[in-house]
Amino acid sequence: LSPSVAVPAKTEAKVKALKAKKAVLKGVHSQRKKKIRTSPTFRRPKTLRLRRQPKYPRKSAPRRNKLDHYAIIKFPLTTESAMKKIEDNNTLVFIVDVKANKHQIKHAVKKLYDIDVAKVNTLIRPDGEKKAYVRLAPDYDAGISSLLRYD
Repeated sequence: LSPSVAVPAKTEAKVKALKAKKAVLKGVHSQRKKKIRTSPTFRRPKTLRLRRQPKYPRKSAPRRNKLDHYAIIKFPLTTESAMKKIEDNNTLVFIVDVKANKHQIKHAVKKLYDIDVAKVNTLIRPDGEKKAYVRLAPDYDAGISSLLRYD
């Protein structure tokens, strides 16, 4: 059993010796071809940027979203021109938060009134409020306006 183990060890040593001989003859540090520089400016290479791993959270709790669905839509408009829009153009008119964008208004109307919205047009009135014209999808009738319960 011991002679069979000794033979591979001997060949292993032989291979190692040959590698060492080759390294001595050839040299470990062979000449590397010099890279041609094409620009006079040195651009620092982009290195690995690791994410921060904080030891403790900087905030105790995540911040609450102040612009939720109820904050976005303040109230529906009931002026004569708004009622005309409802009848003729299948469009509802709301006063909304000034910071709300069209996507947020669309999602808020969809969530609060369960109606599909085709598009939203907005304008800021001279008194500083934002008015949103919410065009309903063709399969929805603005007769749904009774749903809104204009108070």
